[in-house]
Amino acid sequence: MDIVLLIKAAIMGVVEGLTEFLPISSTGHLILAGALLGFDDEKAKVFDIAIQTGAIFAVILVYWQKIRDTVLALPTEKQAQRFALNVVIAFFPAVILGLLYGKAIKAHLFTPVVVASMFIIGGFIIIWAERRQLSKPSATRIHDVDDMSPVDALKVGLAQCTAMIPGMSRSGATIIGGMLLGLSRKAATDFSFYLAIPTLIGAGAYSLYKDRALLSLADAPVFGVGLVMSFISAWLCIRWLLRFISTHSFVGFAYYRIVFGIVVLVTAWTGTVSWTG
Repeated sequence: MDIVLLIKAAIMGVVEGLTEFLPISSTGHLILAGALLGFDDEKAKVFDIAIQTGAIFAVILVYWQKIRDTVLALPTEKQAQRFALNVVIAFFPAVILGLLYGKAIKAHLFTPVVVASMFIIGGFIIIWAERRQLSKPSATRIHDVDDMSPVDALKVGLAQCTAMIPGMSRSGATIIGGMLLGLSRKAATDFSFYLAIPTLIGAGAYSLYKDRALLSLADAPVFGVGLVMSFISAWLCIRWLLRFISTHSFVGFAYYRIVFGIVVLVTAWTGTVSWTG
């Protein structure tokens, strides 16, 4: 068993778990971390998507009561039915566009420079969204996910599609997109978590099936370590984030994105760091 490979898998799992639900792009950080670790071949790309399942288990654990109550109430309660329908509606735009353009995006946009550029652009969008919500508090009309309409869900689902560009961040696109569409910071964050469940499970299952020829039983320990570390770090991150947003905005994450993106671009252009491995 390759201990070095397992350590790399553990590091990648921690990176995934800590960044998946923050508006800083888990895909972007995985691409950059993989480039630095030399963990960036075709099999590693499948690994990056598959270990998202570990992060999703953390979401299910944190939100278990709401998920359980919704499932039990589906046959009889309209509110539960509407909530489930909203998640499905928001999920489908990414499915359709992913099937149509996913291969081209993966072939041409999964590069450190593209990721860094999207870090910077996304950072400025977050600052704009936070300032807008602060200056126009009346624009916030939805304070709970149960108050969302199917049209609201569709708009958030379309916002999620921008995260197909690596570096934009799926959670950032849904949370900030939701805030721009009238959701409170808490409601947008909660819905982002719920929407992550079908989105990331679907992406992981599809990637494993599509690229199954690249994998073998010998890869199980590497994937297992990545999943476990992703689950643990994501569980800790989600619990911290839910407390954080009750008293803080996302502006700090915006500045982090901008500074980190500039550092990557400068070191890439000067040759200080070989981000492309």
